[in-house]
Amino acid sequence: MSKKLKIALVQDYIKEFGGAEAVFETLSDIFPKASIYTSIYRPKFLGPHRERLEKKWQGRIHQSFFTYIPFVHKIISPLRLLSPLAFRSFDFSKYDIIITSATGAYFPNSLNKKSAKLICYCHTPPRYLYGLPTARKFTKNKIIRFIVAILNHFLRLKDFKFSQNVDQYLANSRTTAARIQKFYRRDALVINPPIDLPKNISSQKKSDYFLTGGRLARAKRFDIAIEACNQLGIKLKIFGRDFAGVSDELKQLAGPTIEFLGEVDNETRSQLYSQAKAFIFSADQEDFGMVPVESMAFGCPVIAYRSGGVTETVVENKTGVFFDELTGKSCAQAIQRFQKLKIKPSDCISRASEFSTKVFISKIKKLILSF
Repeated sequence: MSKKLKIALVQDYIKEFGGAEAVFETLSDIFPKASIYTSIYRPKFLGPHRERLEKKWQGRIHQSFFTYIPFVHKIISPLRLLSPLAFRSFDFSKYDIIITSATGAYFPNSLNKKSAKLICYCHTPPRYLYGLPTARKFTKNKIIRFIVAILNHFLRLKDFKFSQNVDQYLANSRTTAARIQKFYRRDALVINPPIDLPKNISSQKKSDYFLTGGRLARAKRFDIAIEACNQLGIKLKIFGRDFAGVSDELKQLAGPTIEFLGEVDNETRSQLYSQAKAFIFSADQEDFGMVPVESMAFGCPVIAYRSGGVTETVVENKTGVFFDELTGKSCAQAIQRFQKLKIKPSDCISRASEFSTKVFISKIKKLILSF
């Protein structure tokens, strides 16, 4: 790769660690000298990932004026209205290539790219603008809903305008590529997110529990997995950090066989994958779904709602099974079908290897070399 290219990396904000942040971390590893620009950086919210990320990003982070707003981490959502101002406040005149990681929360492609080429790794167009399930519960107040509907109309116009600033779109899945084409009228190259493959797969005997987890947000529909396991009286372990108070809602639904583990480190999560009977994934219209692929990397099959990116990664009856209705009953029936199958862990591991970090890095480097 040419050493002459000056590259900048841009992330909406860095205040939690999920799939988008994992992708961004890999991008920062591919380009270790690239400066990092973000509207807000709050490492104290990165949980078990904090020490690692602070070390590798030390001296590389540039924050916007948002960082000076008191209690800014509590008003992340409304600040999206001002996010174009934040990204346009950065000076990118010295860069050849800018890579934005667009989670669909803010508008990083509004930045002034000057003479640089702008590459957008799009996790999804803003879900709240285009009728896709979102992480937050929307108000039932009719007046507020009407005002928000009008506001979102103008935000969609702005979002489309900013989308035309991009020179090359990268999509994390064919699902997202189709959304980019539909909403932005732009083609996208599909480069799936990087999945870290374990160096050693545990040969431990499978335990008696099923597993689910990730960011505990409403659109992930963990309530479906809980309802199904309640109905069948089977053990379900749930890992992940609470988002917008969803954890308390889920705990109220949970029966005696449901266990909440909270946010876990990589070692604990690896052990959970290795010993679980299967990973239950109930997300509605997920953009890609890194966690199901992570589970397959440990030989753990997937039971998933048939929608979104997971339909591109799970091979039915070979690495998992699908259910077609977003109900506890449909999920429970899929669990019962799964229990009659003999899915080979080796098939799951083989499938996950197609989405490895090595593959991701190779594709990104090849793309950059083409500029």
